[in-house]
Amino acid sequence: MISVIVGKKNIKGNILEVNDKKDINHLKNSFRLNIGDEFRAVDGEKEYRCEVISLEKKEILGEIKETYENRYSAGVEVDIALGLLKNDKMDLSIQKLTEIGINKIIPMQTKRTIVKVKEKKEKWDVVSTEALKQCQGVKKVEISAPTNLKDIDLSSYDIVFLPYEGAKGNKITNYKNLDKMDKILYFIGPEGGFDKSEVEYLKEKGVKIISLGNRILRAETAAIVAGGVILNEIW
Repeated sequence: MISVIVGKKNIKGNILEVNDKKDINHLKNSFRLNIGDEFRAVDGEKEYRCEVISLEKKEILGEIKETYENRYSAGVEVDIALGLLKNDKMDLSIQKLTEIGINKIIPMQTKRTIVKVKEKKEKWDVVSTEALKQCQGVKKVEISAPTNLKDIDLSSYDIVFLPYEGAKGNKITNYKNLDKMDKILYFIGPEGGFDKSEVEYLKEKGVKIISLGNRILRAETAAIVAGGVILNEIW
């Protein structure tokens, strides 16, 4: 079922209003929705099954037939601090991290970061929003402004992981009761990886150094694999 994302202000009683131009075009022209057809809407907290009752040029109205609580997010918030990657790789990472259910993406500057970005790109939110629609998610992924590694507050997390090639045998699955925690963070470095001094800094902060296997993974691959493994332990 086609999905759209709306704000809470778009919901008035049992009527839901779609007024985003792209969504209207998608519903009317790509999916050829007519009066009586159904579509799915989410507002970041809940999911709504709607029936089209009005198709206008600037708005589509749907009657809410069923409302569901968020069934597609993990009970534990899993965040990633991701070293800034080149454009297409960053976009791919954001897309796939949204699909698997990551709660927050923290773009990160490190010593080996090639890309220099001081402000969050609007495209990142667009990529994440489109991925959320595709994967039937409900809650938007928070993408923060780029920050330095040492400025990330680790104290708010129950456990923090760093996948690193020097951690043979120590796997995420060795850590029990992840599903009982509230917040988990994991670090993924940029294309060139982390500098040894950064790894030592994170170790001193109590970060758990873990392995993703014997192969050296690209940053965007490691981000998706590590996130998938953590989420698999808590679903």
